[in-house]
Amino acid sequence: MAAFLLGAVLLIVQPQIVPSRPAINSKAETTSQSVQRELLKKTSPKNDFKENIHSNGSCQQLPQTIIIGVRKGGTRALLEMLSLHPDIAAAESEVHFFDWEDHYRNGLQWYINQMPFSYPHQITVEKTPAYFTSPKVPERVYSMNQSMRLLLILRDPSERVLSDYTQVFYNHMQKHKPYPSIEQFLVKDGELNVDYKAINRSLYYIHMQNWLKYFPLDHIHIVDGDKLIKDPFPEIEKVERFLRLSPQINASNFYFNKTKGFYCLRDSGRERCLHESKGRAHPQVDIQLLEKLHEYFHEPNKKFFELVGRTFDWH
Repeated sequence: MAAFLLGAVLLIVQPQIVPSRPAINSKAETTSQSVQRELLKKTSPKNDFKENIHSNGSCQQLPQTIIIGVRKGGTRALLEMLSLHPDIAAAESEVHFFDWEDHYRNGLQWYINQMPFSYPHQITVEKTPAYFTSPKVPERVYSMNQSMRLLLILRDPSERVLSDYTQVFYNHMQKHKPYPSIEQFLVKDGELNVDYKAINRSLYYIHMQNWLKYFPLDHIHIVDGDKLIKDPFPEIEKVERFLRLSPQINASNFYFNKTKGFYCLRDSGRERCLHESKGRAHPQVDIQLLEKLHEYFHEPNKKFFELVGRTFDWH
């Protein structure tokens, strides 16, 4: 089920760049190179910024799109699938510019230096799942680019909690460090421990309210992570339309790997699957405790549905 998506992809070779049409036509919808220069002048000490331009005409640019979250929602899979499009240039690592103070203090020049080289017709994308739940990030992104187009991928909140725990558990195991059982986090004094950070991260409506203070809903596209697991192509089609990309990704780019139990990618004859670290089994949880978790999220989910004008097939 949820483990399908979390089997993540290592891009060995970037897709060959085949220019289609410019991804974003309106000047109001993108941070142009001239605007980028002005932003750098304002944020770089003594205006000592520099443009990193390659001899082939590509350069490093501020992202026009950010995948803001959610943690353990399928952000890596979304980025890898979106990277099938020739008009997408994706940053390989999570940048953590807006949520880590040490990075943010480095300024926009540092941020640009973390971006891939891209051509004028391409959209630069970075993804940092922690952005969605960090209170200070929306205002910082807005200050950089009020027209930023944001991608948010969400899963069933209960499943996301289990995935959250599973990732931390395995990180400890790899370092040969003991880690408490999930029940020790989910239960406190015989009741559901609502102070558990993984639960708080799944209270989507709280975090969404913060983003909507700065960005209109039509600038935030919500990807259904559960549907992306079962049938990725329709969800990626919606992302293409949201980003105003020409339709280049096809159903043939996805194939179900029976051995791994999830969808893998096919690009120009090359096949690649998400990294094995992403497909880990969730811990067994007592049915009654799971029901408490589902029950707890019922009202928050309802508030989120009303906030975004959409419903999702969650418990």
